[in-house]
Amino acid sequence: MRKRRMVAPVAASLSAVLLAAGCGGGGGSAVTEETGTLKDPITVDWGEPENPLVPGNTTEVNGGNVLDAMFTGLVEYDPKTFEPYNAMAKSIEASDDKKTYTVKLKQGWKFHDGEEVTADNFVRAWNYTSYAPNGQKTASFFDKIKGFDDVNPPDPDGETGPKEAPEPSAEKMSGLKVVDDHTFEITLKQPFTIFPTTLGYTAFSPLPEKFFKDKEAFENDPVGNGPYKFEKRQPNRSLTLTRYEDYKGERKGEVKAFKFKVYQKQATAYRDLKSGNLDFQRQVPTSALVDNRWKEELGDNALTREGALVTPLSFPLYDEKFQDPNLRKAISMAIDRESIVKNVFSGTREALRGWSAPGTPGREGEACGQWCQYDPAKAKELLKKAGGFDGTLTISSNADGGHEEWIKAVAGSIRDTLGIEVSYNPVPTFSEFRSSIAANQMTGMFRSGWIADYPSIQSYLAPIYTKGGSSNDSGYYNPKFEDLMSQANQAPTVEKANELYAKAEKLLAKDMPTVPVYSQNVQSAKSDRIAEGQVTKRRSLSLTSVKIAQPE
Repeated sequence: MRKRRMVAPVAASLSAVLLAAGCGGGGGSAVTEETGTLKDPITVDWGEPENPLVPGNTTEVNGGNVLDAMFTGLVEYDPKTFEPYNAMAKSIEASDDKKTYTVKLKQGWKFHDGEEVTADNFVRAWNYTSYAPNGQKTASFFDKIKGFDDVNPPDPDGETGPKEAPEPSAEKMSGLKVVDDHTFEITLKQPFTIFPTTLGYTAFSPLPEKFFKDKEAFENDPVGNGPYKFEKRQPNRSLTLTRYEDYKGERKGEVKAFKFKVYQKQATAYRDLKSGNLDFQRQVPTSALVDNRWKEELGDNALTREGALVTPLSFPLYDEKFQDPNLRKAISMAIDRESIVKNVFSGTREALRGWSAPGTPGREGEACGQWCQYDPAKAKELLKKAGGFDGTLTISSNADGGHEEWIKAVAGSIRDTLGIEVSYNPVPTFSEFRSSIAANQMTGMFRSGWIADYPSIQSYLAPIYTKGGSSNDSGYYNPKFEDLMSQANQAPTVEKANELYAKAEKLLAKDMPTVPVYSQNVQSAKSDRIAEGQVTKRRSLSLTSVKIAQPE
C-alpha cells in the first residue's frame, strides 16, 4: 500500500540521510570495486510478497517496495518529505468543477523491454485493474472514476454474503479517454479534492503490452518503466533488480544492482547486518531496541526518522462472536498500551489512540478517546454487557515479522484484565498470513499493520474502513462513515476535506472495527558499504538515493 498527503519537510536531525560509511558503524562490510554490481549487489532485507509483482494486485509492503523501484507513475512522493511531485506526468490540469483531469505525459519514456510508454498504457492498465472479473486487489482505488460501477458492480450484500455481484455491463470505464499518444482525460463521478495526490500509488502505474499478451510470462519476468528493472528471482529466497540505463526520470539510480533477500526472522537479518552479510534492514528487531543496544552496536549505521506507520489489531466482523461493539471496546480498554510501549519497545513506539499516524495532516487529536485508555474496571463492565466471551481469543500475525513479543504482551494484558483465555497464533510467513486474511478465514483477532500509501489522512481511512476498500479485511461497514468520507472527498478545499476526514475517523470509535495499539518511528540500519541514501517515512530504502562508499 502507499499513501501520502502534504507533510512538512523532515527536520535535519531526523532526515535519515545515511551518514558517511566508516564513521563508527558496526557492520564491518568490505567495500570493494565490485560493490553494488550484479556480481556483488547491495542487499536489502525482504519478505515473500502475497501475490505476483503486478501493480494492480499488490497492497502490501514486500511487493510494494520492489514495484516502487520498477515502476514510475504520473506522480511520485519525495523520499525525504513525502511531498507529491509530477513524475511521468508533464501536467495534470483540473477542470473548473474538479471532475475532469487532463493528463499530459512526458515523452521519450520506455518500458524496460523497449516499448514506448503512452497514454494507452495507463488507460488500459487502469481499466484492467478495475474490471471485476480480473480480481485485482486495488480495484477500489479507481472507484471515483466515471463508469467504475459498470465494470465493477457493487456486491449487494458484500463479499461474505450469499448473493452474487451482478455481471459487469462494460469492460472499460467511460471516464477514461485517450486523446493522443501522450494525453488522456480522466472524468470522475464527482469531485475528489485530493485525487492528484493519490496518483503516486503503485496501482496507478502503466502496464506494457507484454502484460496483456501473456500475463503468466509477465509475472515470471515483470517489465516496468522505473529506475530499476527485474533481473532474476528465486522464490522464497531472493529477488534482484538492476539499474535501467535508459530511465528518463529525474531520480536515476547510481547503484547498479540490489538484491532483496527473504528473511523469516528479523533477528536473523540483524545478525547478517552486523556481520556484513546484509546492507540494509528496514526494521531492527524489538530485542535490539532494549536499552538502545542497536545504537551502541551500530553507531552511525543506526537510522531513525518519523514514520507513517500504525499498528492496529483487527476483528473478523464476519464472525458472529465479534459482532458486539461492547466486546470490541472491552478488549481495547483491557490493553495497557503504555506498559507495552515501555517494556517491550523500550519507549521507541507511541501508544496509539486513533486510526491515523501522529503528524498526519488532517489528524485531530486522539480520535479513539476513552476506548483506547487502559481501564480495567470499565473493560470488565463492557465485557459483562456483551455477555462475556466463550473459548479462547486468538491473536494472529506472521511469524517472520518480529511481532511475537508485543502480541504476547497484548494477549497477557487482555487475559489478566478480562479473565478470558487469550493466545498468540503465529502464521509461518507473511504471504500465508495475508492469504488467509484475504480469504476471510480468520477466526480471531489479527495484526493489521498499515503504512500510508500517499500523504493524506484519507489513506488511513478509505482503503481499510470503506465498503469495498482494498484492505477492508475486517468487513467493516457503517453508512454514516461512508457518507462522511463521501462529503470529505467532494470538499472544495483540502483543508475542508481534512476536517471531514477527521470527523469520520472519530466515528470509528463508536464501532471499534479495529483496536489501535501503537504508532512508530522508523528504526532502520545499514552497513558500511552504503555511504548515502534516504529512508522514507514508509520505512523503505529509496534505491535511487543510495551511494556506495569508496574503497579504502
